[in-house]
Amino acid sequence: MTTLTLSNKVNGDSIFERLSFTSALLILVTLSGILLSLIDGGWPAFKEFGPGFVFHNVWDPIRGQFGAASAIYGTLVTSLIAIIIAVPIALGTAIFLAELAPKWVSVPVSKAIELLAAIPSIIYGMWGLFVFSPWFSNGFQTWAGQHLIETPIIGSWFNGPPIGIGLLTAGIILSFMILPIMTSLTRDALKSIPNVLREAAYGTGATPFEVITKVLIPKVKNATVSAGILGLGRALGETMAVAFVIGGANRIETSFFMPAASISSTIAQQFNEATDPIHIASLIALGVVLFFITFFVMGFARRLVGKAS
Repeated sequence: MTTLTLSNKVNGDSIFERLSFTSALLILVTLSGILLSLIDGGWPAFKEFGPGFVFHNVWDPIRGQFGAASAIYGTLVTSLIAIIIAVPIALGTAIFLAELAPKWVSVPVSKAIELLAAIPSIIYGMWGLFVFSPWFSNGFQTWAGQHLIETPIIGSWFNGPPIGIGLLTAGIILSFMILPIMTSLTRDALKSIPNVLREAAYGTGATPFEVITKVLIPKVKNATVSAGILGLGRALGETMAVAFVIGGANRIETSFFMPAASISSTIAQQFNEATDPIHIASLIALGVVLFFITFFVMGFARRLVGKAS
C-alpha cells in the first residue's frame, strides 16, 4: 500500500512538472512567434531604410519616407514623465493607506484605487482631451509660458503654445493610468511586513517617520521598484490614451508643450488608413522597435533590482 501511494505521488509530481514546463514553453513559443511575425511584416521597411529607420526623424507617408526616431523619442519621454510623477505619489499614497490612515478611510480608498486600474485606457484619453487639456492649457501652460521660459536649462521645455496637448499632457495622463497598480502593489508589500518589526522599532523610541523611512521602506524597496517596472511597461506600450492627447506630430521638439507622437499612437492612428505596402511595413517595423525597447528597458531595470538586492 505504501509503495503504491509513493508511486502515485511520483507520477503526480512528474505530470505536474511536465505541465509546468509545457506552460512555460508555450509562453516562450508564443512570444517568439509574435516577434518573428513582426519582423517578417516589417522586413521590407528595414530592407528599404536600413539602420536609418531607427535614427531617421522624417515620417512622411506621402513621399514614402519613414523614420522611427520621433516616435521613439515621444515614447521614451512620455514614459519617463509618467514614472517621475507616479513613483513618489504611489509611494506616498501606499504609505498613507498602509500605515497612517484609519481603517474606515484606508479600506474604501484602497477599493477605489483598485477600481481605477480597471478603467479602460480610452476613457482616460477622452477625459484627458475634453477635461484635463483645457484646464491644463488655461492653467499651468499659460503660467509656465509667462514665468518659466526664461529659466536657464529648463526654459526650452516650456517654450510652446498653450494648446493643452503634447508630450507633458500625455505623460501626466500616463501617470494617472499607472498610479493605481503601483499604489496597490506597494501597499500590499507594506501590509505584508510583520508587525513585530514595527513594534521593535517603536520600542527603541523611533518616531513614526523613522519607522517608515528606516524600517519599512527599505523592506519594500524591491517591491516598489518592481511596481515601477510594471508601471513603466504599461506606459511604454499604452496606445489609446496617448493617441488622444499627444497630438500626432512626428517630429522631435525640446518643448514638452509641443505635439508629438509615440510608437503605439502612430500605429493606432495610421494603420487603418495605410495603403502603401512600405507604409504598412514601416508601421509593423515600429512594433518591432517597441518590442525591443520594452524588452531592453524591462530587462535593464530588473538587472538593477537584482544588483541592488
